[in-house]
Amino acid sequence: MRITDVTVTLWRWEDIPPTRYTRAVASSVSRTAKMGLVRIDTDEDVAGFAFIGSSYAPADRDASFVVERLKPMLTGEDPLARERLWNAMMTRTGGHTGGQMFRAIGAVDVALWDLAGRSTGLPIHRLMGSCRDRVPAYASSAVLESPQAYAEEALAHKESGWSAYKIHPPAIPELDIEICRAVRDAVGEDFRLMLDSTWSYDYPQALRVGRAIQDLDFYWYEDPLADDDLYGYVKLKQVLQIPIMATELPTAGPTSYAPWIMNRATDYLRGDVAIKGGLTGCLKTAHLAEAFRMNYEIHHGGNSLNNVANLHLTMAISNCEYFEVLLPPRAQKHGLVRDIEVDGDGMVHVLDGPGLGAEIDFELIAARQTAVLR
Repeated sequence: MRITDVTVTLWRWEDIPPTRYTRAVASSVSRTAKMGLVRIDTDEDVAGFAFIGSSYAPADRDASFVVERLKPMLTGEDPLARERLWNAMMTRTGGHTGGQMFRAIGAVDVALWDLAGRSTGLPIHRLMGSCRDRVPAYASSAVLESPQAYAEEALAHKESGWSAYKIHPPAIPELDIEICRAVRDAVGEDFRLMLDSTWSYDYPQALRVGRAIQDLDFYWYEDPLADDDLYGYVKLKQVLQIPIMATELPTAGPTSYAPWIMNRATDYLRGDVAIKGGLTGCLKTAHLAEAFRMNYEIHHGGNSLNNVANLHLTMAISNCEYFEVLLPPRAQKHGLVRDIEVDGDGMVHVLDGPGLGAEIDFELIAARQTAVLR
């Protein structure tokens, strides 16, 4: 079997509601984003698919990178030689680095795994080596308007059977502490809470907030400092008892984690298929984390099909405790006939169809198509 073509179909994701997650990632009005459907065709009439883009990151430039830089490297190759192709993409991209390259490689790699599953009739988690068939989900908030709004949202998810809730705060330390206290008061002591401060504090602020949520029995403290502040994370980890989670950024491959492990700067490793080199890159990192008895907690993938890929990865490893569900749904779920849902026990379940096993909404994509890049 050989790859005969790689294309990206662009379409409009319309009426995305205004949302905010960090100081930098925010919108104040409803908007439209451009998404991309990556398709890899073969000479045996088997194809693999992936989405590229998100509600905040339009797919245009990343899609161009797929067809201009990666397609020539893939055409004529064996699509089942994923390891060789992944290494070639990671090392022969003309000096390009950063988010555009990794998002493009991530999408191609997911499509190659999907193709492999479709060609064998097996779901991706089976190809990787299945570990389980369900995992608990946690609700991951947007930035909300008041402490009471967070408290009400967290309590609603607890009452719906979810087992955990993560706060994305407005990144004002004293207000963030107030929000955390309001949520803990609302949900009681028997519900897990996490705080993701999205790289927003300096060291004194991070220490102050960390001590407060430690006293509130939060489960983990995520990304309080700048993503490259290795020195600050080492200091913070030495004085706090609450587990620290870093490494969601930078957009990079598995080797970027080595300094964090060797300097004991984080308790968890973090990543997702969109920005860490696809399923191949994430699987390598999950196994690296396992060697150091660390969890690899998988981050939201930016779009619905990436989240399906993340779900397969989660089902194939033992060292990821939760599946992240970023809120609100209308800003995150798009392009599938049926998206991932959380059941009444707060669990998400494995998909057992071939490849990714999700039904892409090709009719929606065709109706909103803007271009096909070849």
